[in-house]
Amino acid sequence: MAPDDRSAASFESALSSVSAVEHRDLANAIRALAMDAVEAANSGHPGMPMGAADMATVLFGRFLKFDPMDPGWADRDRFVLSAGHGSMLLYALLHLTGYEDMTLEELKNFRQLGSITAGHPEYGHAAGIETTTGPLGQGIATAVGMALAERMMAARFGGDVVDHYTWVIAGDGDLMEGISHEAGSLAGHLRLSRLIVLYDDNNISIDGGTDLALSDDACARFDSYGWHTARVDGHDPDAIAAAVEDARKDGRPSLIACRTTIAYGAPTKAGTAAAHGAPLGKDEIAGARAALGWSYGAFEIPGAVLSAWREIGARGAAANAAWQGRVAKMDAAARAEFERTLAGRLPQGWQDAIDAAKRGFTVEAKTLATRQSSGAVLEGLTAAVPELAGGSADLTGSVNTRTRAHRPVRAQDFSGGYIHYGVREHGMAAAMNGMALHGGLIPYSGTFLIFSDYMRPAIRLAALMKQRVIHVATHDSIGLGEDGPTHQPVEQLASLRAMPNLNVFRPADAVEVAECWALALESEYTPSVMALTRQGLPLLRTTHTDENLCAKGGYVLAEADGERKVTLLATGSEVSIAMAARDALRADGIGAAVVSMPCWSRFDAQPADYRESVLKKNTVRIAVEAGVRLGWDRYIGPDGGFVGMTGFGASAPAAALYAHFGITAEAVAAEARMRLD
Repeated sequence: MAPDDRSAASFESALSSVSAVEHRDLANAIRALAMDAVEAANSGHPGMPMGAADMATVLFGRFLKFDPMDPGWADRDRFVLSAGHGSMLLYALLHLTGYEDMTLEELKNFRQLGSITAGHPEYGHAAGIETTTGPLGQGIATAVGMALAERMMAARFGGDVVDHYTWVIAGDGDLMEGISHEAGSLAGHLRLSRLIVLYDDNNISIDGGTDLALSDDACARFDSYGWHTARVDGHDPDAIAAAVEDARKDGRPSLIACRTTIAYGAPTKAGTAAAHGAPLGKDEIAGARAALGWSYGAFEIPGAVLSAWREIGARGAAANAAWQGRVAKMDAAARAEFERTLAGRLPQGWQDAIDAAKRGFTVEAKTLATRQSSGAVLEGLTAAVPELAGGSADLTGSVNTRTRAHRPVRAQDFSGGYIHYGVREHGMAAAMNGMALHGGLIPYSGTFLIFSDYMRPAIRLAALMKQRVIHVATHDSIGLGEDGPTHQPVEQLASLRAMPNLNVFRPADAVEVAECWALALESEYTPSVMALTRQGLPLLRTTHTDENLCAKGGYVLAEADGERKVTLLATGSEVSIAMAARDALRADGIGAAVVSMPCWSRFDAQPADYRESVLKKNTVRIAVEAGVRLGWDRYIGPDGGFVGMTGFGASAPAAALYAHFGITAEAVAAEARMRLD
């Protein structure tokens, strides 16, 4: 037996016993709980759980490797309900199989304030929820990252200890969303054979039949990506199981189109859009109970059925114990490294790479684009932190995210550390979320800041789920020059800064780049965006200090000579402009300080007295940034000045653009003088 198959085969053996309870009763328990919970909440989506109950019962009852008593078991199969609106399907399964926190009371409190049974599954609310879903397409794309992480971890630590599948139940809406194309294409290219998608093919959308807007052949589409595909009756458990068996034997990712009836069993609403997003109503539920042969009351699960489901939940314990035994037999150093990466702890001494980069930058004092200095920092970090998994959206040479320590990940070899995502920014960001959720890897990627608009839904989910993913976003302003306004970010910084729990770093020089990378790695529960320049910047931090000055988000880079009358605030490439304005004001006998603000959210988290010591509210405050003003007023006050962009950019060399739009030291100094008069 191959090592990869060992735990899977052990689990399948445990599943071979046949319960006296029929499949129909197991599936109907899910349907009943979904109907009852949605009715109690007077809100929700009963149709999807009722239609998908058969495939979910086959998956959990015959194939899924999991242990409710150890929900975080690292080698468990991952199950993603991409059709997150059908959340009661997942909650019912978690309750029935014995997850301790998913009590019957929680099901009765579906969609209520403070319950763990939110309208859409939310990661961290309850054990067994592998990712937050709801925005359609995100789940299947996140699952691609999970499946990729499994293969990369198996390549590093071996199939004895990393050997599991990623399963998805996805709906028509998931496959309509464009991100499903990006994710499906990437998964097929990489031949992620441990990824199996059960497609709830019910032909219904909110507006009505899917034929209103859809005439795709989903299987043909995924065939073209290089997937294995199959079509089955989604209410025939043996046909579903046979298709899954075939999928597991194939060397490609699999899509199994399961033709189902939404709200299966409902007498008048089955197969209609009326069952998609509203309670069925008491009469319809009574009719469904009669049609299904389910004579039990609301939220009532007969003892034999519950026992059978709990038996299914208990079966994974043996596979878990066997896995723990194999982990215990690993070489001590390898086991320690395996456990460290799974726990998300950074290796001892990783900060030395940051310190070495900072010292090197101050000694060399070169003019560097911050994208270049980021690449230099990554050279040290990827050698020191092997779980860093890099990549880019077909912009490797521009974003400097690949280092000498990284080889490309390929379908034939997952031992590399660099992923060529292709021109798939949205799919890339979602896959990175999946890699982070899987555990054992810290994903980072690169593209241009303007394309963060493509990634925003996935970045938002990373922030919501508190995942450590790092997005290198270069070409961060009009400073990119000739590519023009389609590529020049203007409003993107403000937009990203508005997002809760997101570090938006915009470092001013190479030393700040190194410090911001350290902060991004230390932010275990916060994703980060590194906004970096195309154009070269002078070194401003010319004296080495061990302290990470960027840690406070904003700090006084250069204090005024004598009494401070003006405070100049800036980020990134405009900090050097502020420094030149400071010199001009000093020549006029005006004391001006320069404040670098590489991360607003970190600055906002500082004590009030520190913020006041930096901002000095009794001074004239001027902000300069090659973006829109939005957000700056809380730092500069109602009487403060702003030098930046008021509209879109233009196509020209960077220096000409800064002069054309008036983002110059002279303009900054003039704003200050005007307010001093």
